[in-house]
Amino acid sequence: MTPKRKQRLILVSVMLCGVAAAAAFGVNAFRENIMLFHSPSDVAAGAVKPGKPFRVGGMVVDGSVERHQESLDVHFELTDYDKTIPVTFSGILPDLFREGQGIVAMGAIDAAGTFEATEVLAKHDENYMPPEVADALERAGKMPETAATYDSKTVVEP
Repeated sequence: MTPKRKQRLILVSVMLCGVAAAAAFGVNAFRENIMLFHSPSDVAAGAVKPGKPFRVGGMVVDGSVERHQESLDVHFELTDYDKTIPVTFSGILPDLFREGQGIVAMGAIDAAGTFEATEVLAKHDENYMPPEVADALERAGKMPETAATYDSKTVVEP
């Protein structure tokens, strides 16, 4: 092998190693930062590890919202009409948040089984429901009598 070919081979090998290392770092970062969606049934079944962030969606149970007088802490229950999980949130809830409402919350489950939300998102009009929540309610056979839409397309017929 000539010295010039040897130099090219080394250069190509170093470049391939660099590309492989960059791809490995990218895949690792993506795996650590991905936020999965789970239904309350998945959470109650233990499908998620405590402390790992994820999104959970469902309907706020009627009569379950408890607001603390001295702080912004709120406790409520979230259901997909199959299983129910307790949720805590410290902060200002969206104006459209109410009992019987479909929501998506982001956060993590603690060791006691309570979902500690860092963000709560409420639906923005009377017909909208996040696709993940609609799927979970549809699987449970408890879809409300309104059409769920996503990007102006009907996701679930009433």
